[in-house]
Amino acid sequence: MLSDAQRKHLRRLGHGRSPVVLIGNPGLGPNLVAEMDRALTDHELVKVRARVGDRDLRDELLAGLAAATHSEMVQRIGHVALYYRAHPEKPKILLPDA
Repeated sequence: MLSDAQRKHLRRLGHGRSPVVLIGNPGLGPNLVAEMDRALTDHELVKVRARVGDRDLRDELLAGLAAATHSEMVQRIGHVALYYRAHPEKPKILLPDA
């Protein structure tokens, strides 16, 4: 679980990033989860755009993606969400102390 200071630090780092993973109408499939898992392993901090019209479905998809990839949603603004998962062996992003 991330502290408020850690979330703020990650939001600052993620601000200039472009979405790497796009969620469309098919929703969460095994290929999307695998792509997100690979992106988190490579980058640790990943921005995702959900192109789904219904707000409740979008919330469900974004929460399900965090659960499926064992990551934490740092921020969500509209259709875009920012996810973080530390690399298990070589973390690239140093978080401030909680």
